[in-house]
Amino acid sequence: MGNPVSVAMGASAGKPVQLVSPGKGYRVEIGEDGEGGVGYRMWARDSVVVGWSPLGLDGDVVGGVSATKPVLRSSRFLWPLGEDSVIDNTYNEFVVSLKGVKTRLEVRLYDGALAFRYLASGNIRRELTGFNLPGPYTIYQYNQESVFTPTAVDTMRKTCDLPATLTDGRYYISIGEADNEGYTKAELAAGGGGLRVVYPRDTLVRVSGATPWRTIGVARSAVGLHDFSQLYLKLVPGGIVRGPVPGKLIRSALTTQAGMDCIDFAAAHHFSYILYDAGWYGSEWRGASDPRTPIAAIDMPAVIRYGKEKGIGVLLYVNYIGLRAHLDSLLPLYKSWGVSGMKFGFVDGLTQDGLSWLTEAIQKVNDYGFVLDIHDNYKPTGLSRKWPALLTQEGIRGDENSPDAWHTTVLPFTRLLAGPADFTFCYPNPKNTFSKNLKVSKAQQMALTVVYFSPLQSIFWYGKPNDYTDESDIAFFSLVPTVWSESRYLSGEIGQYISVARRAGSVWFVGNAAGPSGWEGSIKLDFLQPGRVYSATVFEDDGKGGISKRTVKLRKGDRFDLHIAAAGGQAMILR
Repeated sequence: MGNPVSVAMGASAGKPVQLVSPGKGYRVEIGEDGEGGVGYRMWARDSVVVGWSPLGLDGDVVGGVSATKPVLRSSRFLWPLGEDSVIDNTYNEFVVSLKGVKTRLEVRLYDGALAFRYLASGNIRRELTGFNLPGPYTIYQYNQESVFTPTAVDTMRKTCDLPATLTDGRYYISIGEADNEGYTKAELAAGGGGLRVVYPRDTLVRVSGATPWRTIGVARSAVGLHDFSQLYLKLVPGGIVRGPVPGKLIRSALTTQAGMDCIDFAAAHHFSYILYDAGWYGSEWRGASDPRTPIAAIDMPAVIRYGKEKGIGVLLYVNYIGLRAHLDSLLPLYKSWGVSGMKFGFVDGLTQDGLSWLTEAIQKVNDYGFVLDIHDNYKPTGLSRKWPALLTQEGIRGDENSPDAWHTTVLPFTRLLAGPADFTFCYPNPKNTFSKNLKVSKAQQMALTVVYFSPLQSIFWYGKPNDYTDESDIAFFSLVPTVWSESRYLSGEIGQYISVARRAGSVWFVGNAAGPSGWEGSIKLDFLQPGRVYSATVFEDDGKGGISKRTVKLRKGDRFDLHIAAAGGQAMILR
């Protein structure tokens, strides 16, 4: 790109170009500011939801804008690893040229969401993309696996990760990114009357053809934000889905017998995998520890062979140190062992070098037919559509980090808008309450396996299989799927409560979870098929630390009353 590109935005000047959404309810306008800069603004119906805000990459002055003729694009694609098995992708699109420079903007406008990216090549020092808000907004500030802090945008001192959720009480906005294959980790900082994209860890970023997409989803309700939670998949070119098997896993202690016990448990409870986590090849932080050689306590061939007899796969954790040193030899080796997949640990999901390495690694794992879970600070940007092996990732404060009911009812409206998350559930048993980790009720743990989407779901994270002696207490986990035919977000407010219904085949699962103040309300069962009577099995807290179960008859259009205590929950199966 020779000289990098610069645009900054003040007030609109010159003749702007406009794009209208397919349903005519949303509009974006892009134009000059009269000072050599370019910016945009966005309407939801008749209201400005993003005021004039800057666009561009660091460098030259722009001499005007022009745009190609808008094109309506509409398609549907099958997605067997998602919240909905069929995804509609309908939008209007144009490409905006910035006169006098080589950078162009590719812009897509959906009914309710805007996506744009810069088409350019070369090195840049900064991105000028901004989000100026028409009034006072609260942002749910967080970084990586931290807690969420509601903060007035104009007083925010820290950066905030993407996706970022904001509200003024009237509109809910999610700002995110898609298709980050090897860029840098972008974050939001306050400034210039709103928010700005910043690169906290790279002073120079290489662009090869296009930057990641910047996205804005707008809704009139908190649960309405999930109308765009699959936007990231829509913005990534599709790959071929062949082989990755979704399912639940249980983590094994680091012995041969523990692995076999977990395999027996997994087979009996409709799980798909066991995981040998950190330590199976020695201390993960020592360069001398070799992920090609198990510790003496694990007879890996015997465990893998036993798993195959039972129809259960074995996943192996490898720390970033071992991955960087041995990945190219690990993949054929693990294939020869009969391993089913990998979990990456303590990766660098923050810098361009780290993300570039990860993208290559994901592609390699996908090509070998494994499944993949990436832990720690890495968050999804839709790359699972291109490389379906990437079933899930962390980038979330899960039960390993003792989240409370505020956190568990904020997550559906924030981090989980980006895609799947491995929450590492800790469910109690008669021998261990996991009180250090678990700050919500048993029934909320059940409910969250429906509310939180992840094709690969870690259940009983710290539990030993032989300690779960009450089958009626864990029956729900045997039944709940991890991928879905259809999903409906029924009701919710950030940090207060959430209700999600998901269908697998003809069976519906509903998860209801309350925040720190409890939830008295109801949900309407409009999603059920008309003319049928459903038998609903309801799992809920018994008020004594246990689970009670009841059965009720329900029909389409019924209202189901909820009386859920603080940090409590309820899970339902409707047949």
